[in-house]
Amino acid sequence: MVKSAERTVRILEALAASPERLTLSELQKRTGFPRSSLHALMRTLVELKWIEADTGSSAYGIGPHALLTGTAYLDKDPALPLAHDALEDLREEIGHTVHFARRDDGHVLYLATRESRDRHAISRVGRRLPASVTALGQALLAQLTDDEVAALLPDPLPALTEQSITDLTKFTDELDQVRARGYALEREQGTPGVACVAVAVDYRIPATDAISCSMPAELPQEEIERIAEAVIRHTRKFAATLRREGIR
Repeated sequence: MVKSAERTVRILEALAASPERLTLSELQKRTGFPRSSLHALMRTLVELKWIEADTGSSAYGIGPHALLTGTAYLDKDPALPLAHDALEDLREEIGHTVHFARRDDGHVLYLATRESRDRHAISRVGRRLPASVTALGQALLAQLTDDEVAALLPDPLPALTEQSITDLTKFTDELDQVRARGYALEREQGTPGVACVAVAVDYRIPATDAISCSMPAELPQEEIERIAEAVIRHTRKFAATLRREGIR
């Protein structure tokens, strides 16, 4: 029973992480599960609407009941309504896209986004990205010791762009800079043409959540520093509100 539950979760995670539907053979390669037990689990998950198959039943994707579970997580998070207010105020001041995310081991999970007014951006709510390639993840990993970071992250680190830091020693040096300046800054490490600053929300020890701002990578350093100051200010106000409300 425990093995079946674990395999079910791994199947759902593999489908959620893939930008395209996966065939049974592709799922078998990614999970390593025996084809016979995998096929039986897939049939049950389709019946329960946790996954769905295309018309030929040869490829699978996440189903509507998985969305219901994810929405329930967001609905029950007491910090999220206040995060929406903080993001709205921050976006109103700086005009760029802002995010609220939570660390999930060596990844970050996006929980809320407010898009810039002057250009459309794809919402990242529900996306899970490697912490090392995002300013959000770097701000949160900087809350940990180097040994704790090394235990969480793979070596070498994953690369999403040519600017991604893949060497763990170089990455821990970057975390030292995050601690020294009080915010994380990455340029095109996660997305080409995009820079991002992020600040940890100081209401838990160590912090689990962070707020970030995404902007064009070509912005001058003085403008990035102005935006970073705004992110710091709004994030501190948000953290103070969470503590005052007794949210932990």
